[in-house]
Amino acid sequence: MTDGDSHRISRVTPGFLRLVASAVAWLLVVAAAVEFLAIASQKYGHLDAGSYGMFWTRRGWLWTHLGGGTLTVVLGALQFVPRIRRAHPRLHRWIGRVFLLGMLVACAGAAGLILTSPAPGSIRTAFAATALAWLMTALLGYRAIRAGQVDLHRRWMTGCYLVTLAPITFRALIRIPGMMEIAPPTVMIPTLLWLSWAAPLLAYGAGIALSRRIRKARALSPPMRRIRGPEVESA
Repeated sequence: MTDGDSHRISRVTPGFLRLVASAVAWLLVVAAAVEFLAIASQKYGHLDAGSYGMFWTRRGWLWTHLGGGTLTVVLGALQFVPRIRRAHPRLHRWIGRVFLLGMLVACAGAAGLILTSPAPGSIRTAFAATALAWLMTALLGYRAIRAGQVDLHRRWMTGCYLVTLAPITFRALIRIPGMMEIAPPTVMIPTLLWLSWAAPLLAYGAGIALSRRIRKARALSPPMRRIRGPEVESA
């Protein structure tokens, strides 16, 4: 193996690993989203009071929320496909506009459900906070792209999609064995609702900050000279 071959491998391997990790992560997201939507469709597909339970008299608000939310889950995932962003920027913009429209529809349904909910105030507050975080991240992402700040736009819209996935994250949390036994439902439900979007946002923000520090440290460190000895040339 020559020095040039080993240098190319060292450059390709990290990129390949990032690609594989990203693909696995998105496959998990898609799988979780498909399962969530399938369960919601199966549960509310039958128009009867037994299937809807407490949502029967509020099924209009429920379907408004689910319809808009489903649209954002599907279209939001498409926005992260590099080929669409690079080769079809106009399509990317239109998908983004429809995503925002779907989000507004879903938030309108959420507002109706919150205002008519018999749930305790802590649960209704947690739901309202989720909707507010969703709207704020989308607004900041929209303002960034209007100002021409593409990188900032991508970061905020990634955060927005993390909030979009909050219902799926919430369902995953409550399915952890023993999770709902830690405290009464009136405590655990609002706690997990907050965590379903706040924890992913904090983790994402911490990852961005760490990445910046690593890049800054590399920029400040002196460049390493490549030493080409006889043993390297003959490898």
